[in-house]
Amino acid sequence: MTEISRTATKLSQIRLSRRSPHYWRVTLDHPPLNIFGPATIPQLDEVVTAIEIDKDLRVVVFDSAVEGFFMTHYDFLAKVEDTIRLPPGPTGLQPLPDMLVRLSRAPVVSIASIRGRATGVGSELALACDMRFASREKAILSHFEVGAGVVPGGGPMARLPRLMGRGRAMEVLLGADDIPGELAERYGYVNRSFPDSELDAFVESFATRIASVDKRAISETKRFVDVASLPPDYELAPEWDVCLASIMRPPAQERIGRLMERGFHKPGDVENRLGYYVGQLGG
Repeated sequence: MTEISRTATKLSQIRLSRRSPHYWRVTLDHPPLNIFGPATIPQLDEVVTAIEIDKDLRVVVFDSAVEGFFMTHYDFLAKVEDTIRLPPGPTGLQPLPDMLVRLSRAPVVSIASIRGRATGVGSELALACDMRFASREKAILSHFEVGAGVVPGGGPMARLPRLMGRGRAMEVLLGADDIPGELAERYGYVNRSFPDSELDAFVESFATRIASVDKRAISETKRFVDVASLPPDYELAPEWDVCLASIMRPPAQERIGRLMERGFHKPGDVENRLGYYVGQLGG
């Protein structure tokens, strides 16, 4: 862990900054779109491990340095075998759901500060955090996958119904459309949305407040909340395998191919308005 133990160390796609012994920031920095792929998995695993084992840490905030994107979807240009060959994590789950489960259960408060798109894996990371705060004007949360013929793989089917109820979770997952920050707040997708100019000040103040609290009080309180609210591993385990299998099916390959032809995976209107373009694919 020597690389990320230094303040504001730059990893290739993730930056970890220690604001104090009790308060860290994890900044997603993989321009132009903050796409998450097999190369990102070991980096996020290193960060999650550091969060789990640090004895002083009390609160960690995840944010983004990339304009317009908190974190977006998985890397559909990466070779599938690069993902499949990654070994399971300490929980026995596959790497991505393993890291998200460990983040949720860590004896540390995790906060997602969402400005820009939190799509697919970006939404799954935000959902794995204990709290989510969003820019009213600039945050967009979504799960576009079903519209592209793909089953989401990082736990949203287990997490979203617990946050917003079954009907709204179905709307988000099966509608595959963009959910702006204000609507995300009404649905319970995020804790609160703020005018963009107020988001950073609120998150900084709130994280600093939590950083001042006794860690044992935090961890013991969080443990009881976890028992009442987190999905068990057996609900999460199958999602990743079904996700990978669905990507390889002809309908998904055809729909993803049509998105690629329109500009998917590149800076531009398709990534900026992914929900709209998924809705234009037709039957």
